Amino acid sequence: MDAKDVVISLLEEAGITLNGSRPWDVQVHNENTFKRWISETELGLGESYMDGWWDVEALDEFFNKILRANLEQKIKHSLKTALFILSTRIFNYQTVSRSKQVGEEHYDLGNDLFRMMLDKRMVYSSAYWKKAKDLDEAQEVKLDLICKKLELKPGMKVLDIGCGWGSFARFAAEKYGVEVLGVSISKKQIELGKVLCKGLPVELRFQDYREVTGQFDAVLSIGFFEHVGYKNYRTYMEVVNRCLKNDGISLIHTIGSNVSVTYVNEWTHKYIFPNGMIPSLAQIAKAAEGLFVVEDVHNFGPDYDKTLMAWYANFEKAWPQLKDKYHERFYRMWRYFLLSSAGSFRSRFNQLWQVILTKPGRDLPQYRY
Repeated sequence: MDAKDVVISLLEEAGITLNGSRPWDVQVHNENTFKRWISETELGLGESYMDGWWDVEALDEFFNKILRANLEQKIKHSLKTALFILSTRIFNYQTVSRSKQVGEEHYDLGNDLFRMMLDKRMVYSSAYWKKAKDLDEAQEVKLDLICKKLELKPGMKVLDIGCGWGSFARFAAEKYGVEVLGVSISKKQIELGKVLCKGLPVELRFQDYREVTGQFDAVLSIGFFEHVGYKNYRTYMEVVNRCLKNDGISLIHTIGSNVSVTYVNEWTHKYIFPNGMIPSLAQIAKAAEGLFVVEDVHNFGPDYDKTLMAWYANFEKAWPQLKDKYHERFYRMWRYFLLSSAGSFRSRFNQLWQVILTKPGRDLPQYRY
């Protein structure tokens, strides 16, 4: 079988037809696409889409079907990919010196892009759609849920690791009367965050989490643990343990993987989140062993599908205002990122967890999902 025959056979397993008429059917414009998919796997799939070699009307559903059929496990990695995976097991891709790369290449893309794509509070993580009618409300419900899980009270001091534009810090200071220190590896996030949090008991710093000192009543990270890396999971837990008071509560809000890996796929590593990695529950639990009690694990992965589709709708609506700054290849890259991600949560390939941690000896937290 040549590459085209192999691809057609695999797509049929997922209920996808080459040049078919359904929204999830793939339309191929360049015959070299098939060879590129087989030889370069995830990287070739994404880059050939960015190059305009193929299209799918419902890219989110295309990936939902591919992942549900486990097609990613049926194509062997190329030598280049195998060497990349091996390198992630040998080297620490998330050292202090490398940690700022994702800030520079992703989070510093432009506050205009994120302001138009996200909700009014600029929360760049999954919303919680229970009893929420739109994205703005769903993000506030999520932030309030976190505050309740942390049992925040006026006057408490909170550490927000990977604070972004200060969305949680601002909400917690306004609604719960706490003081917040937020740290981020994105200069543009901190720059805008300081403006948005002006007048509140919030301090935002451009700083690596490993450099934070002090004692806090609560320590949390929202959408940051994906940048920690498996070689640093224990270090992260040790930092939280050092900074958290004995009676405090910590919360990790993170995308999760059903299996333990040491890498993110090559396309995502190259174009979206360099040095990123999605943790498994086993990796989180191992890192916390001997330091924390795992009090609760709350999974609402399907809510990330809905969040990503809301972001995509906002992005499409804003594109006429953004296109003069961001080129057509960026548009296809960003569309691929948002919709393939939505498909990964719809298929249950990826999860979204909120993990509550306490130090041994503390009473059971009162607020549990």
